[in-house]
Amino acid sequence: MRTYNVEPCSLVGQAANVVPQVEVMRIALFYYSVAANGSIGLWHLHLLKKLCHAHEFTVFATRFENPCPERIRWVRVPVPTRPAALTFVAYHLMAAGRYWVESTWKGRRFDLVQMVGSQLSFGDISSAHFCDRAYLKNQWQYSRSTGMRRLSHWCDYKLRAIAEPWVYKRVRMITVHSNGLAREMNDEYPFVRDKMRFCPNVVDVERMRRPVTFDREGARKTLQMERDDVVLAFVALGAFERKGFPLLLEALAGICNPRLKLIVVGGPQGMVSRYQKRAAELGLRQRVVFLGNRADVRPYLWMSDALVLPSQYEAFPVVSLEAAAAGLPILATRINGVEEILEDGVTGIELGRDTEGVKRGLLGFLATDASTRRQMGERARGAAQSYDLENFAGAWQGVYHDVLLG
Repeated sequence: MRTYNVEPCSLVGQAANVVPQVEVMRIALFYYSVAANGSIGLWHLHLLKKLCHAHEFTVFATRFENPCPERIRWVRVPVPTRPAALTFVAYHLMAAGRYWVESTWKGRRFDLVQMVGSQLSFGDISSAHFCDRAYLKNQWQYSRSTGMRRLSHWCDYKLRAIAEPWVYKRVRMITVHSNGLAREMNDEYPFVRDKMRFCPNVVDVERMRRPVTFDREGARKTLQMERDDVVLAFVALGAFERKGFPLLLEALAGICNPRLKLIVVGGPQGMVSRYQKRAAELGLRQRVVFLGNRADVRPYLWMSDALVLPSQYEAFPVVSLEAAAAGLPILATRINGVEEILEDGVTGIELGRDTEGVKRGLLGFLATDASTRRQMGERARGAAQSYDLENFAGAWQGVYHDVLLG
């Protein structure tokens, strides 16, 4: 193998490590959707962009937005995309089959196999982005989904939770990117303690910075919002119930201030339609704007005064990092990942986990002046600096180095 020299870098959550030399490795990377339309997919794209010239990656995915086709191979794994439980089972089977074809029939050799959570039955590194067993045990009862959607979600979480201990016993290293997730993994699976490694999450800090040329007032007017409105942003691809959106609507309805507005970015059309109806029932039709999925969330963060995320459970919501890097205060419950950047009254405001708790937090934010809000946002941006691309890439070079020597 050739060697690649790595510049020293400081890592979040552990002592600074210096990795003088990292072998160029042939890495098989498994995740069903490596695309920018999801937080885990975007996480993989950051990893590939930063390290594809240091290592040789082969991505086994159903969907792949290849950032460097001349350096990264894609092995397509055809599986249905819904329901999620079927996707999980089908990917387990089909991904293993495609790997066997590549490694045995075609004779391609891989130095490392990397996966997400329990999505593969074999491998060297599992990057844990969620603890399904902990969620089912501690948070599932607070989910407000109903009917077949609730059953479908429960089946997905349950299958993953069943697979977690079996997979985690087999891999050589498990990476986590929040202190809260590390605690949950230790509590649920004590045997992982010696193989668990903390790696920082990642955000492209410079890309999220609001340009001085951005017309904030003009952008607001396109959504019928005024300069003096206090605009909150709620951003989520889905799982609105788990992310506390019903509580947020109820809290907003209890605050009789027409200047308090909410932008909702993301969500499948069916979910958006249901909550548009709910917002109208609560008398919020003029105060809540639903935008659906957007390829670029930055303009909506830049026109807002804060991110609001009253979530019941997360492993690490990347939107909190994106908003902080964009210079927004964070209004959120104290959940995994957020606790690392949220300091109540300093970088944002901590929300309670019920309607009244969310309402109190929003009223507290309304009581601050514009200057205080800007200062909170600046401090949040400072907190996000530790999660930049260079720290992220350096940490993963360290992971690969340690597994290779392990």
